[in-house]
Amino acid sequence: MKAITVVPGDSDQIRVGEVGEPPPEDGDILVQGRLLGICGTDDDIVFGHQHGVPPPGRDRLLIGHESLGEVLEAPLGTGFSKGDLIVGMVRRPDPVPCDPCSRREADFCRNGRYTERGIKERDGYGAERWRVEPEYAIRLDPGLGDHGVLLEPTSVLAKAWEQTDRIFARSSWRPEVALITGAGPVGLFAALLAVQRGLETHVLDLNDEGPKVGLVQDLGATFHTGDVRDIGVIPDVVIECTGNGPLIVELTEIVAPDAVICLTGFAPGGRSIEVGMNDLNRTMVMTNMVMFGSVNASKANFEQAADALAKADPNWLGRMITRRIPMADFADGLHKNPDDVKVVVDLRA
Repeated sequence: MKAITVVPGDSDQIRVGEVGEPPPEDGDILVQGRLLGICGTDDDIVFGHQHGVPPPGRDRLLIGHESLGEVLEAPLGTGFSKGDLIVGMVRRPDPVPCDPCSRREADFCRNGRYTERGIKERDGYGAERWRVEPEYAIRLDPGLGDHGVLLEPTSVLAKAWEQTDRIFARSSWRPEVALITGAGPVGLFAALLAVQRGLETHVLDLNDEGPKVGLVQDLGATFHTGDVRDIGVIPDVVIECTGNGPLIVELTEIVAPDAVICLTGFAPGGRSIEVGMNDLNRTMVMTNMVMFGSVNASKANFEQAADALAKADPNWLGRMITRRIPMADFADGLHKNPDDVKVVVDLRA
């Protein structure tokens, strides 16, 4: 079968070619790959910025963690049947396991020995066929169709919002105004979930051209560009999706009292900024501000994301997928065109 393999950190070593069938140890469910989403993590793996570790004893990684496929074979008792539309989860618990991993909370792994499909020490889903364990498979509403490839990135925001909601439970008041910084796919899904929560939603991005503006506005949210300190929004909650250090500091200057700022993105290292920590500390203490980071997602978050996508406008979801490419063009898909939002690989082409 055909698959996409890479040598992490060597962009000249992207290969689309024949590999062996997925091994039984990958899981009892055999899946026909349908679509594969491309995101910044894949870019990091190929160009060697932050991610990418092949399975032990190998120099090549079968890439791909944003999956969508159709069940070909599922043993009795797994709860899955031939023809089911499914997504495979990304992270697997560490072998020790640490306390969170032992409680099915690998997204909170404490020792860093977790593995991830298509990212860290496990082959991914970028193949014509793949296998997955029943406990790490998410069945989708058949009506989602190809939009199901958007589940994994949405799950990351489902977790971010779940954790944000838990923090707001410390007080009797509830947020009314949300600001999303960054209008890439992650930011757009953050905005979708904010709107579904009934929040007045604002999205800030550097680029006011292309389809992002319309996607934000058609959610019922307001699009902004420019300096966050000049947009006239005082948010109760911020979902930060850019990883831009100076912007994060600026956010602490404009949020409402008792605000929560959730960090979901990060930029490549190497750039330093001066921060007045005494002033920042005073602001956070005196206003009950909470800033925290969130990464990955649990099975519950994947299920929350599936519900959110099922409730979303199918036409809006369809506009999120701006380019479909065959497996042979994976390398080209890593380079976004000006009008790209989400690029997906057709694993059948």
